[in-house]
Amino acid sequence: MDQAPLHVLAGALCDREGRVLLAERPAGKHLAGLWEFPGGKREPGETPLVALARELDEELGIALVEAAPLIRVPWRYHERALLLDAWCVTQWRGAPRSLEGQGLRWCLPMQADPATLAPADRAILQALRLPPHYLITPAEVLPAERDFWFERIGHAIEAGERMLQLRLPLWPRESVREFAASLLPLARAHAAQLLLNADIEGARVLGIGVHLTGAQLATLGERPLPLQQIVGASCHDAAQLAQALRLDVDFATLSPVAATASHPQAQPLGWSNFQELAEAAAMPVYALGGMVPAQLAQAQLAGAQGVAGIRGFWSAS
Repeated sequence: MDQAPLHVLAGALCDREGRVLLAERPAGKHLAGLWEFPGGKREPGETPLVALARELDEELGIALVEAAPLIRVPWRYHERALLLDAWCVTQWRGAPRSLEGQGLRWCLPMQADPATLAPADRAILQALRLPPHYLITPAEVLPAERDFWFERIGHAIEAGERMLQLRLPLWPRESVREFAASLLPLARAHAAQLLLNADIEGARVLGIGVHLTGAQLATLGERPLPLQQIVGASCHDAAQLAQALRLDVDFATLSPVAATASHPQAQPLGWSNFQELAEAAAMPVYALGGMVPAQLAQAQLAGAQGVAGIRGFWSAS
């Protein structure tokens, strides 16, 4: 009979400058030399917050004041399954210091190198990096509407949107790449991420992200871009989420949560099924399909990183 997963708490300490604290695993321990978010296993009878507070006190000498759930990452190291339960810690008393001989360093999430983190902790880093909204351009946009959409996307970025997918199937591929290149200076000035839909080579050339289709997921054997370039994936079921995890993607969209006009034949997941799939995914997952920005809180209660959308998002931007 399989052992129950080891419940491990992790605290992402976020300071006023937006930096997070990473701890280096000491020599002699499993995954020695890799970096992780501080924490440790929950003892019998402890609630997650009590366990996290105790671990942060023992490891760093700080008293936990305020924390909120961030992401739960089911993982397996060799024979042992664990549930890495990460919380965003925004208030504490005392100055963090090394009490167990571990190296410590503060860094901005976007400046941390995922390759230096323990594998299970990479999903925590991505959850810290990713925004709550993911905007996708409508599929029916025509090439003649280029200037209108350049202005509209620019306004969305200036208004605070930080991740946008250029899904423009009616455009020639080179026109989409040129459009993305023209948006890049503004996006980079505002630390916003641009992703091309399905165009891996274009993303590689431009140094931006790519969003993989479900069909691409089935044909790829490895992550298509370096860790420095974001990779998303469209998923509709547990098998596709598992394949996305094997490809080491940074996040997935899971759809349709609700009925949509664009895919009227698709059976909606509903929030209960969405939550079950998202919490087993070991990566940040966006709710997609019939979503609007006002549903963000509901989506996060169901384990989502945030909400993704097309029509409901552009009408609000």
